[in-house]
Amino acid sequence: MRSYPDSTLVSRNAFSPSFLHRIGELDEPPAAGEADVAGPWHVEAVPGGFGLFRLGETLERGFRPQARFRDRWLALLAAAVLPGTGRDAAFRLRKEPDAEGYALEEGTAGADGDVLGHFTLFDESLAEALNVAASLVRLPASLACLLEGAGQVSLERAGAILDEKVS
Repeated sequence: MRSYPDSTLVSRNAFSPSFLHRIGELDEPPAAGEADVAGPWHVEAVPGGFGLFRLGETLERGFRPQARFRDRWLALLAAAVLPGTGRDAAFRLRKEPDAEGYALEEGTAGADGDVLGHFTLFDESLAEALNVAASLVRLPASLACLLEGAGQVSLERAGAILDEKVS
């Protein structure tokens, strides 16, 4: 059951507070976690920095930001990665090595997935980073937030590298 900590959130919604309360009493569907963070997200200036809001939510309309940051670029990075936090992992690392090392497999929950590669060392941080990267390239809006957060200098350098790679 989802609770709404700020009563203004419910009052600025197309659904009535009583309806939202009644439906909140029911079990959430399995995709509710993903839906809660799926976005799209936008960044807007708030007192003291920048807030991360869902589409349709703004400070002016009485909504609280999902997160606040001092710097805009960091809010953009959060907007880029947040949708991936609600999804099942695309990859997982087997805890026991085989003859080739630690298998990286598809992230199918509860079953062995197809082996996609091997790590020489058990490196969960790398597997997690691959999951973040996969979520960024799956969602064009997330990739756009990441690129915007990178800024002109990084994009200029990346553009030159990419142009050389595809030439």
